[in-house]
Formats: sequence, structure tokens, C-alpha cells
Amino acid sequence: MAIAKQVSSNLEWRINVPDGTSERLVPESGAVLKLWWRLKGLLEGMILKIYKFLYKAWKLAVAEPKKVIHGIKVGLAMSLVSLFYYMRPLYEGVGGNAMWAIMTVVVVFESTIGATFCKCINRAIGTTLAGSLGVGVHWIASHSSKDMEPIIIGASVFVLVSAATFSRFMPAIKSRFDYGVLIFILTFSLISVSGYRVDKLFEMAHQRVSTIAIGTSLCIIVSMVVCPIWAGGELHQLICLNLEKLACSLDECVAEFFKDNKTSSAADIEEDRRKKMLGYKCVLNTKATEESMARFARWEPAHGRFNFRHPWKQYVKIGASMRNCGYCIETLSGCVNSKIQAPIHLKSHLKRICLRLSTTSSNVLKELTSTMKTMKKSSKIELLVGEMSFAVEELRNAMKSIPNHLIITTQSSSEAHHGEANTEPITKITAPSPFMEIIPLATMVSMLIENAARIEGIVKAVDELAAMAKFKPVIDKKPNHTHTHTHSTKIHTSDNQDHDQTMKTPPKV
Repeated sequence: MAIAKQVSSNLEWRINVPDGTSERLVPESGAVLKLWWRLKGLLEGMILKIYKFLYKAWKLAVAEPKKVIHGIKVGLAMSLVSLFYYMRPLYEGVGGNAMWAIMTVVVVFESTIGATFCKCINRAIGTTLAGSLGVGVHWIASHSSKDMEPIIIGASVFVLVSAATFSRFMPAIKSRFDYGVLIFILTFSLISVSGYRVDKLFEMAHQRVSTIAIGTSLCIIVSMVVCPIWAGGELHQLICLNLEKLACSLDECVAEFFKDNKTSSAADIEEDRRKKMLGYKCVLNTKATEESMARFARWEPAHGRFNFRHPWKQYVKIGASMRNCGYCIETLSGCVNSKIQAPIHLKSHLKRICLRLSTTSSNVLKELTSTMKTMKKSSKIELLVGEMSFAVEELRNAMKSIPNHLIITTQSSSEAHHGEANTEPITKITAPSPFMEIIPLATMVSMLIENAARIEGIVKAVDELAAMAKFKPVIDKKPNHTHTHTHSTKIHTSDNQDHDQTMKTPPKV
């Protein structure tokens, strides 16, 4: 063992250089050098992580500029409300409670005007009500005996806070006033408890209510003046976009199912088609967003094409109908990705009819998208729904002939014998198609029929919205055929006159 160590210590590494000689490789050593390489690797890793973070932030800002606008608006509101600290007259006017205005801006400011309105109104109502009750309880306790004062204040805090906390479990309160109840509990507890040791309680409550009013007013003004983002408009655009995605996803799923395996396209085209086919997933994942936007949109004033009493709840119903349709398309997508595929002769038998049904169904969805975007009643929707129903009946009739296609029959003539003119055909019957191979095609057909029925539910929901929101009907500009008819009559009359004159004129020899 000692001899092996001695031999290894005598070994050395050399490299050949261009001049024909060799140089000895000396291993780098030293604790300082190792520490330097570790610090260098650590710094490079940190710089790389910062670069990746900034790159992701840049991509997010480019993809969704509204989030950048929201950040700028919050910064502007904070800068304005900070003036109450920087300017002496404003600071003395609010009695040193300017921090409440800053806290209000931080807590209340949201990305949409509806959400900001909701929180501002909840905070104002909760603060005002809690301040009034706190001052009232303090007045009652101060006019009682010294021993009863803490008991009255403690009992009032226990009763009101318990009742307010219980009310947060009620659906009607939780959906619209949950934040207000939370602010009520916080403000009432602060005023009641601190009022026991503070002499000028009314002045303190007045200053806090004033600073909160200043903060909420600044939030509302900045959110409505600087690049306003309306929750109602966002909800309307989301519903329109989801309708388009459903139509594209339905077309792509059916086309992909009946696509010939021999056909191929470019990779970018295939990627685009796959994204369109999976568009139904966006519809299935927007339930919470639609409900929150509809809830916030009810707090917004009239703006653009939307009145104050616009039926925002109906948008939630339309979204639910679209998700029912999306579940059918999800099943269609499963049939496309299934490892078990139907026989080619069965696919070719139903291909034209299934594509026709998917086309008519997507046309109905696209027309509903146009109706939602323009907010005008469509004059073609009944015709398109009728074409979709006719395609459904046609597909059902085609399904009745499926048993005849489960067994493939082929005929072949026997070879002609010497001196025989007639031959008898020989019929070869192959084995019937396995049952498992028919399941994907049967699922595809049944889901197409069910999807058509659910699309009619979307049509009904959009019609209800059009009636409640008073969509304007589309005026069809029919061409004026009177002048054309008169002109053609005149031409026809002149032609007859010319013809009669020609008949009366004798031919020249």
C-alpha cells in the first residue's frame, strides 16, 4: 500500500505544446482561490436568477399591460395621499392621523373600478357605523357609574362583535358586505377599547373617519380618471372571447377526429390547431372570475353601453351554459386522443354529416358572439338553429344505417371456364368490427348531438339577456327592387317594340 502511494505521488500530467515540447500540469491549489471561485459562481447564479425574473416580468407586462397600468395608478394614489404627511397645513388639518388615509389606499385600491367601489363603500359604511356605535356606547358608559363603565363597554364589544362575525356566514352578507363587516369589527373594537383611556374620543373618531373618507375619495377619482378598467366591460369581453373559443374548439376537435392520417402539415400550424382545440379549457376555468366580475360590476355606475341596472347576473347564467357545452367538447377531445379508433369505413360513412353538424353548431356560437359584441339582436340566429337541428336529424338517420356497415361484404367473380358464358359471384364476408372500436365513434356522435342541445341553452340565455338589456334589433337593409323592376320593365317593353318593328319590316332581297 505504501509502495502504491509512493508511485502515485511520482506520477505527473503533461501536455504537448506546438513547439514539440511538453509542459507539466500543476494542479491549482489554495483556499483563497477556491473561495473566489465559489463566490464567483454564487454571484453568477444570483445574476442569472435576477435576469430570469426580470425577463418573466417583462413578458407579463407585454402580455397584460393592464396590470402595469394598475401598478402605476396605485403609485399615483399613494403619492397624492402622502402629501398629507409632507405638507404641514394638510398634516395639521387631519390631526396627525394621515396614516389612516395611506392605509386606506393600500387596502382599498383594486384593479377594476367595480372592485374599488365595493371596497370603498364597504369601508366607508363600516367605519361610519362602527364609529357612531362606539361613540354612543362610550357616552352611555361615561354617564353610568365608574364601576359599570368597563362592564358596559366589554358587554357591547362582546355582543356586537359576535353578531357581526356571525353575519359573515350569511350568503347575502358575505357576497357583498364581507369586507364592510370586517372593517366594522376592527373600528368598533379600536374605538371602544381606546375610548376607555382617551378623553377626546369624539374628536379622534371624527379625524379617523375624515382620513378614511379622503383615502377612499382619492382611490375612486384615480381609478375612474386614469385609464379606467371597468369590471362590467371585462366580463362582457370575457364572455365574447369564451364563445369564440368554444366555436373554434368544436370545429378543431371534429376535424381532428375525422382527419386522414396520411395528411400532414407544418409544426407551427399543428401547434396553432392544438391550441384552438384546447380552448374549451379556458371556458371551464373561468367560473370564479365570471362570478367575481359580475359581483363587482353591480357596484359600478353607468358607463359606455351598460346602464346602471344592467343584468350582470345573466352573464353568470350564460357562462354556466357555456361550461355545460365545454364539458361535451372535453369528451370530444378525449375521443380524438383515444388509442382505440373506429374503423375507416365507419368514419367515412359519418364524416360528412358530423362535419356538417359541427359547422352549423359553430356558426350558431359565432353568431351569438356577434350578438354579444354588437349588443344587437340577430336576424339569422333562428335560421342557424334550424340548420343545426336539421343536421342533428340527418345524423340520427345516418346512425340507423350503421348496423349495415358493421359487416363488410365483398364480391368476386370466379374464373370463366372453357365454353361457359355465365359465372356466379362468390361473396366473402369478413368478421364484424369489434365492439371496442365502435365506442369512440358512438361517443363522438352522441356528444355532438348533446352539444347541439346545450348550444340551444346558450341561445336561450343570450336571448334572455337581449330582452333584459334591451338589445337593439338589426335593421336589414333590403335593396330597393322597385327602380330595378321598373327599369327592367322598360327595357323589356322596348325590346318587344323593336321585335315588333323588326317583324313588320319586310326583309330586303
